[in-house]
Amino acid sequence: MKAEEIKKICVVGAGNMGHQIALQAALSGFKVTCTDINEKTLEEARNFAHNWLQSRVEKQKLDPVAAEAASERLHFTASLEEAAQDADLVIEAIVENLDIKRKLFAQLDHICPPHAILATNSSYIVSSRIADATGRPDKVLNMHFFNPALVMKLVEVVRGPHVSDETVEAAIGFCHALNKVPVRVNKEIYGFIVNRIFSAITQEACYLLDQEVASIEDIDLAVKNGLGHPMGPFELLDMTGIDLEYDVLMGKYRSSGDIKDKPSPAIVERYAQGRYGRKTKRGFYDYNK
Repeated sequence: MKAEEIKKICVVGAGNMGHQIALQAALSGFKVTCTDINEKTLEEARNFAHNWLQSRVEKQKLDPVAAEAASERLHFTASLEEAAQDADLVIEAIVENLDIKRKLFAQLDHICPPHAILATNSSYIVSSRIADATGRPDKVLNMHFFNPALVMKLVEVVRGPHVSDETVEAAIGFCHALNKVPVRVNKEIYGFIVNRIFSAITQEACYLLDQEVASIEDIDLAVKNGLGHPMGPFELLDMTGIDLEYDVLMGKYRSSGDIKDKPSPAIVERYAQGRYGRKTKRGFYDYNK
């Protein structure tokens, strides 16, 4: 499968990442079907796409004809078979649970045409833990988009030992077609590139907070004004989700058994209180004000 042969995209998972990836692909000229088992999530995704396109037109940042064309190329359905049966590329953006992902990829292997590439948007679960659930391991890889996917340019294309050269090149080419910046990760490693670096920063930021060395606000100010980061580590955790950070760290801890991998008290406290960040209006910061 070559990049120029990719015409039809299936995105599995209509949540925040999934529906933005789907909309970006539709804006880039691809025929896209986004699917989810949750009808409410699908309806929210439809409304987001409609409102986002309309707002871009109203702000004169998108031509009305282009917006209409993108809307016509983007479809939503609760049927996985309908969404994936003629796909050239599937991008999975569902819950970070290995068993659920393996079950889905086994289904996709039966539904999709033999040439289709199956990609996971997972930020931590490497494709070698999923590929053997299919009969096409050479066509299974990680394509890790960043949140918000309509804005962030980076995509980490991660090559496991089972992935063919052709699949990697097709994924790289597809990212370029989306006007994204793909980076090659030549070996599978926990967290890939960006999340490993981000994890080191957030771990140290949480340590400084837990030890009462400095406040949330001052740590964020120091990182933004001293290191030139656009957001501080706590602001970024609030945006990506403290619940996700907790789940990822607990998963790593269960796997390694190393107490150093456990989430910090600052993360655990907010997770227990349901303060997940922007999505719940409270995290390290209060967004109700």
